[in-house]
Amino acid sequence: MSVNIKGMGKLLKDLEIRLGKEKIQRITDQALQEGAEVFIKELKQEFEQFKDTGGSIEEMTFFPPSTENGVRTIRIRWRGPKNRYRIIHLNEFGTITNPNPAGKGAIARAMRNAEKPYRQVIKRILKEGMR
Repeated sequence: MSVNIKGMGKLLKDLEIRLGKEKIQRITDQALQEGAEVFIKELKQEFEQFKDTGGSIEEMTFFPPSTENGVRTIRIRWRGPKNRYRIIHLNEFGTITNPNPAGKGAIARAMRNAEKPYRQVIKRILKEGMR
């Protein structure tokens, strides 16, 4: 799942011509990191509703921004001693024996709820970077 912002590619190309590639990458990386923090905050709120030990909440983090297929990207992950990355998909989609767990759809809800604040953060960072 990903969030697509229409017109972002054209805007970034225009800015790249005016400001230079390195500065645009710095601004984009900052926007991606702050956007990821907004999303993780929303994701943690969703996971609070069905937490048991809190391991899934404690292990939420994100990779540093990287380029994938020519696009700057940031990935959310679960990393820590409880190895929650192995079972996150079970909470999101269910299993044969438990098709509707308490956390079913939590990641999708968090994405939907964080979309507007995420866009606001991106917009704010881009405006600040233009100064």
